Amino acid sequence: MAEIQLRDLWKYYDDVAAVRGINLDIEHNEFIALVGPSGCGKTTTLRMIAGLEDITAGDISVGDRIVNEVAPKDRDIAMVFQNYALYPHMSVFQNMSFGLKLRKTAKEEIERRVNLAAEILNIEELLERRPKQLSGGQRQRVAMGRAIVRDPQVFLFDEPLSNLDAKLRVQMRTEIKKIHQRVKTTVVYVTHDQVEAMTLADRIVVMNEGVIEQVGSPEEMYDAPETLFVAAFIGSPSMNFIPCRVEANNGGLSVRLSDDLTFPVPGDRNDRYGSCVGKEMLFGIRPEHITDKRPHTDPTHHDFTSDVIVLEPMGIDTMVFINIGETEITTRSRPRAVSQVGETMDFTIDMAHMHLIDPETEKVL
Repeated sequence: MAEIQLRDLWKYYDDVAAVRGINLDIEHNEFIALVGPSGCGKTTTLRMIAGLEDITAGDISVGDRIVNEVAPKDRDIAMVFQNYALYPHMSVFQNMSFGLKLRKTAKEEIERRVNLAAEILNIEELLERRPKQLSGGQRQRVAMGRAIVRDPQVFLFDEPLSNLDAKLRVQMRTEIKKIHQRVKTTVVYVTHDQVEAMTLADRIVVMNEGVIEQVGSPEEMYDAPETLFVAAFIGSPSMNFIPCRVEANNGGLSVRLSDDLTFPVPGDRNDRYGSCVGKEMLFGIRPEHITDKRPHTDPTHHDFTSDVIVLEPMGIDTMVFINIGETEITTRSRPRAVSQVGETMDFTIDMAHMHLIDPETEKVL
């Protein structure tokens, strides 16, 4: 079994704490994505799991053993790097088989493993080529193949798609997901791209300044963020945040977003938000929950008007930028329902998807 456990894991560089006491359990065959902005500690965490960085404090377990003092080559872990790290003077076959030769694996077994990995990755016809004869996507497949032939307990990926163009990144995301479905192995995948994390992972670990902000499924991260940081980081375009005031309203609650714009809070949230009456809070809502006006009977849907500031046509829909009070926000509308820049447009907001955030603690209530 290849469960991974991180316990009170710290990493200091001189007086700077890059990773600050994180705890994480990764299940056997699970695909986990570590995601966050540059400098959040995700790559440092990955390199400590691999044994490429010393641990300042804490424990890392792979399977049933603590590997703090185990050499990288003895951890039964394979790592795929951002820069491919292929030997330019070797063929694809030689690159993929190099690690097995160092372990004195039998020639027949090497050929079997390389051919199987090449079939999985659809690179059989490239085995005799050199890296300079390959595209970026093909080189990344070879780097993945070099990891697959080792048949490790754990795969580690360090931003493997960041050197590829946008179209190829989308294609390779699909390929990586297919490979994980076929080669059932525990995967820890580091990326700064939250879309990559959302589409690939069983669970996402959002990191910020060396700590874990939240762990959960892509759906949990999107629908139920626990902090302002997670709410802002997950989702593209990002969630809108509007300063608001919570008010009592005929036995219920409402949020005032501006002098002339107030919306009732869904009744099932009155108890949750009751202690916020009279307080200045942050109102969060995703762009897709403010749309062009549409017929509705749901009591959580409410209409309002605003002037269009900027339009961003996306094909299937159009991003419409408007102001609520002093805050510019993004909405998502059907292209044919959009007004022109400078004109007034009718919108519908779905308050069932609202979030209320305490600006002092930055916690989502």
